[in-house]
Amino acid sequence: MKTPRLHRHLVYSVLQCLKDCFGEGYYMDKVIERALYQNKKWGSRDRKFVAESCYEMTRWWGRLWYALDSEIDLNDESLLRLFALWWTCQGNELPPWDEFKSLELSEALNRYEKAEAENRASVPKWVFDKVSAELPEEEWEDAWDVLNTQARVILRCNTLKTDIESLKNELEKEGISTEIVDNYPHALALSQRSNVFRTNAFKMGYFEVQDGASQTVAPLLDVRPGQRVADACAGAGGKTLHLANLMEDKGTLIALDIHGHKLMELKKRARRNGVSIIDPRPIENTKVIKRLKNSVDRLLLDVPCSGLGVLRRNPDTKWKITQERISELREIQKDILIRYSQMLRPGGKMVYATCSVLKEENEDQVENFLKLYPEWRLIKTERHWPHRDGFDGFFAALLEKGESRE
Repeated sequence: MKTPRLHRHLVYSVLQCLKDCFGEGYYMDKVIERALYQNKKWGSRDRKFVAESCYEMTRWWGRLWYALDSEIDLNDESLLRLFALWWTCQGNELPPWDEFKSLELSEALNRYEKAEAENRASVPKWVFDKVSAELPEEEWEDAWDVLNTQARVILRCNTLKTDIESLKNELEKEGISTEIVDNYPHALALSQRSNVFRTNAFKMGYFEVQDGASQTVAPLLDVRPGQRVADACAGAGGKTLHLANLMEDKGTLIALDIHGHKLMELKKRARRNGVSIIDPRPIENTKVIKRLKNSVDRLLLDVPCSGLGVLRRNPDTKWKITQERISELREIQKDILIRYSQMLRPGGKMVYATCSVLKEENEDQVENFLKLYPEWRLIKTERHWPHRDGFDGFFAALLEKGESRE
């Protein structure tokens, strides 16, 4: 296979993105977004090269430095050597640039191939140990292999405007091939990555991009048309919009979040989706939640978490998350469960969900909540692993609220 041609200015743009991510602490998706915005003259191939190179080098960051047998160094010379190793590991030849003439990578390539355990998984040891402890040892290799692959692009059909077959045909007309996903009634998987946001189908609100595991959360809540439902950690509203579909845009859907700008984005998405029942309410103080006490039939708590189930989409998370941050998140999750659950009426149902694979953020939180509030009943839990299901790592628990014994 012919080696893709390298362009010096694009390679140095990748290096700058790595500096911004690992030196300045910015998340890679935002770094890439800024780079693309600042270089609007780049063609689609240039944009793809920069974005994919940044994500892949971030994904394999630890293993690459291990292979070089070097401490992390963010100067251009060291990063160029890192890039050269990564490029060569893909089976590509380096161009005859002066920067690469004196490089000797045979030993590094050997170390890269023979790396074991957390170095092969390209993850900090404590993260490797934590995540691996959630699985049987015979699954470790498969789990980390999959967590280090690029996630598929999955679409969710907006059933308020179209159906899955019609959406598939519409996208086919626009040159985008998709596959129906078994056991996921509203999901289409892209056969090849493409910028679906430029399609007429997207502009018409026929679909949203949403991973398959994420698409299982809203149906678990068992919403009905005409109900009063709250999504209490709505963010930009992917699951909120899914709930609106399941409610057939009938009833009231209260979207709550501490970030008002995310709810503004949700309003735009709702208009495109043809959804009219969403009532966005920023959580500006504790009164917002207290006023909703015992007032909703269904409640979704998709709480802040470590994100260790979505490393395929956000590979820099594994380098930036800390054990202290996970402890902080556990306290936030506990607080949200205790305070926000009061919005639910007796007899109502609640889903607690995370995109984490850690028991301490999932089953343990639910178990501790049930000990504090015995009037609640656990109906079922669901877990998703990328190497088992092919989608993101997700956890969801469905609970029902009984009459208080106070």
